[in-house]
Amino acid sequence: MHSQPTVNPPTKVFVPRRAVVLSAGTLYTMKLSEIFEIAAECGYDGVELIINTLFENGSPHKIIEKLLPICPILSIHAPFFKLHGWGHGGTSLIKCIEMARDFEIPLVNFHPPFWLPTDFAFRLWFHKIKDYQTLVSDSKVIVTLENMPYIGKRIRYNPNILRKSEDMLKFIEMHNLFMTFDTTHIGSHNPNFLGEFQRLLVSGRIKNIHFSDYGHEREHLFPGRGILPLTRFLYMLKERNYEGAVTLELTPTELPKKRDMIIESLSEVNEYLRKELF
Repeated sequence: MHSQPTVNPPTKVFVPRRAVVLSAGTLYTMKLSEIFEIAAECGYDGVELIINTLFENGSPHKIIEKLLPICPILSIHAPFFKLHGWGHGGTSLIKCIEMARDFEIPLVNFHPPFWLPTDFAFRLWFHKIKDYQTLVSDSKVIVTLENMPYIGKRIRYNPNILRKSEDMLKFIEMHNLFMTFDTTHIGSHNPNFLGEFQRLLVSGRIKNIHFSDYGHEREHLFPGRGILPLTRFLYMLKERNYEGAVTLELTPTELPKKRDMIIESLSEVNEYLRKELF
């Protein structure tokens, strides 16, 4: 086991209910340190760290040690493509869980396997685990599975297994998993998703939400630029006493290019989320 990092973050890592979080993917074209600085400057409670190629060569623990004093890490997103030395999706998920345990990061999210032959080993592993929370050992890390989008123009299809919400709910309940609910992904095939979401929410399995708009076959849009009922969705979270994180996950092209304008835009969304959630 790696030693515990000697850092002094300004607040305890685990934050209050309905934490407002910024996904590092929103600004993935920037350096990680700058992403964390912007998240802190805009008033987000923390960052969802996406494990990418930066973690192939460098020491993951050293990278995280340098980021934590800037802004808390409230979740880790396991790699959604193969990284050199990380193995298939199952082995990379275990590595992320170990990192989360070492740094007391409360949640790790991952994508389900593709139904394509290239993910055969991951699919076997995915179904083999009877209780996913046993992977976290004696830590308090929550493991979540994310719902995935439908893609394509003429023919819409989902390349991942567990395409339907009812299939995913059945799987996570049978295998003691939790869920990251992505609004743009569900919106890719059901823009009026509130009823579907409510059935998932009452299960108590949703612990993280990826928040963005969807419209005209474009994902991860700035709120209000798509067709999803996002304000009603946030009202439902408040009325149903949802206590997990709400993580803003935009595509970088939705934001201005200048840093000061990026901060203005992300601060605006942060204020909107807090107004509707609290």
